[in-house]
Amino acid sequence: MSETATPAHQPPVGGHGHSASKKALAVGAIGVVFGDIGTSPLYAFRETFVGPNQLALDTPHVLGVVSLIFWSMTLVVSIQYVSILMRADNKGQGGSLALVALISRSISKSRYGWVAVLLGVFATSLFYGDSMITPAISVLSAVEGLTVVDPGFQQFVIPIAIGLLVFLFMLQRRGTAKVGALFAPVMIVYFTVIAGMGSWQIINTPEILWALNPYYAINFFVLDGWLAFLALGSVVLAVTGSEALYSDMGHFGRGPMRLSWFGFVMPCLLLNYFGQGAMIIGLPPEQAAEAIQNPFFFLASEEYRLPLVFLATVATFIASQAVISGAFSITHQAIQMGYIPRLNIQHTSETEGGQIYIPFINWALMVAVIILVLTFQNSSNLASAYGIAVTGAVTIDTLLMAVLFVGVWKWKWWYALPVVLVFLIVDGAYFAANLTKVPDGGWFPLMVGFIAFLLLTTWARGRKLMRERMSEHALPMEIFAKSAKNSALRVPGTAIFMASSTAGVPSALLHNIKHNKVLHERVVILTVDIQDVPYVDPDARCEYTDMGDGFYRAVLHYGFMEETNVPLGLKKMERCGGEFDMMQTSFFLSRQTLLASDKPGMPIWREKIFAWLLRNSASAMDFFKLPTNRVVELGSQVEI
Repeated sequence: MSETATPAHQPPVGGHGHSASKKALAVGAIGVVFGDIGTSPLYAFRETFVGPNQLALDTPHVLGVVSLIFWSMTLVVSIQYVSILMRADNKGQGGSLALVALISRSISKSRYGWVAVLLGVFATSLFYGDSMITPAISVLSAVEGLTVVDPGFQQFVIPIAIGLLVFLFMLQRRGTAKVGALFAPVMIVYFTVIAGMGSWQIINTPEILWALNPYYAINFFVLDGWLAFLALGSVVLAVTGSEALYSDMGHFGRGPMRLSWFGFVMPCLLLNYFGQGAMIIGLPPEQAAEAIQNPFFFLASEEYRLPLVFLATVATFIASQAVISGAFSITHQAIQMGYIPRLNIQHTSETEGGQIYIPFINWALMVAVIILVLTFQNSSNLASAYGIAVTGAVTIDTLLMAVLFVGVWKWKWWYALPVVLVFLIVDGAYFAANLTKVPDGGWFPLMVGFIAFLLLTTWARGRKLMRERMSEHALPMEIFAKSAKNSALRVPGTAIFMASSTAGVPSALLHNIKHNKVLHERVVILTVDIQDVPYVDPDARCEYTDMGDGFYRAVLHYGFMEETNVPLGLKKMERCGGEFDMMQTSFFLSRQTLLASDKPGMPIWREKIFAWLLRNSASAMDFFKLPTNRVVELGSQVEI
């Protein structure tokens, strides 16, 4: 979900004959994809001991926590996401929405198909809460390392963090291609350093390796029971970013991502977590109590702590960049699939179609992140809010995985059930443990998720109702063409009437002939069809029907990852009565004004929300990249 997505006119890379080698792609993935999960060692291990439910700093508890981190990473990230879900790609793309699109094609006609769609939309909604908290907690936890260097820096932590975050969001509109070139080397240095620090501690205290045995994770629950269950809410911070791995699959391909995860990132992370545990076991009780306040930075000797703070800050900057780019990417997908109103989307690269910038999302995220930093004040408080969005999305992905096994891959239910149950128990336990954090800050991502879910479903439902109301009064095109050819003056040029449906006459065409009483020599009714695949074969982009007397019905097909550039698409549709000269072509758009009514469909309060969304959505002119001096808008009123 980052700024290095594949160009809109090409299929995704990775296993698709791309010239870049698997090794080069694996290196690129380290720089972009693994920033979120890679910065978790800054706070995950610490929070299990100094969070709301503090644990004793003794060997059984340290071994238990490190063992839980190891097995969580193995089960959730390595097996569930990297090994299983990465096989569930929609033409190379991953993520909740892509998974829903894949499932919908197989079970859309079944009685419960809508449940899978709603689950995917809710997982997407939770991602917005995650994309607000990740930059705040990552940057704060890195800057807090200054207090390990000198406690006097405490008063500067929040101003420095806010300054860095504002700079990060200001950077977005310039595009991140040049910065992106630095991501991989910096992250490789970061992972190598944290692995080296951890290895040194493991050599000094090798008994930490007993944590590889799941007995110590189970023994932790035997020792503490309820407290161990609550600790899961902090342990899960070690696997935050697993959803993002799946969502980023389209940018690098599953092969290179698996190579970089198993071959480099996972070993480095585990060495650091085991190293933090080894350090705490090896220290006298008084020193261990001090070190656990920020064990990541205590791994380094005093003279190296300040450089480590700088390195960690850059790494969290990169992690935050990937999540923000992910928010842009998932918003673009949701717009194309009809869940979010049209927004102004700017492409920041001439060659990389995935490098997009959405001003509204950018500034909304920035305001939310700054409010979070000022409200929660430190990364420990934010950790209480963090896990619930991630575990919620992971649990939903597990439920969707069950549908995938039976509905798409056609597994027998007795074969799928045990696999799903294992992951459901693990993911469900993490989610349940995080529900206990709701009063301490977990309410924030849930609130963001529910608001986003309400807006997404209201927009999708409202659009469906509006199309149904408009089609009720639609005149068949064949009848209109016959009656209009002799009743209106024909003038030179081409008129393109944008239509959301491939049936009936657009209201703009009816209004034009009613008020202007003219028809152009060539009249094209054009529909842009966004399909539930990421990319459409360019050869299948255009289709048209000649209806006689200068009337044509045309369709431009796009995937949900592609840019809908209508003039560019029309250049390739030369058969539709000849070439399209933009200087001789006028685009006619219908702009509906919604009248909320008591007709059955949606409650009146949701109709008012939909009307507000409709008023504030970007115009079709901007969204379809139409030439501004060739567009005519004709309004109409619709009741839903």
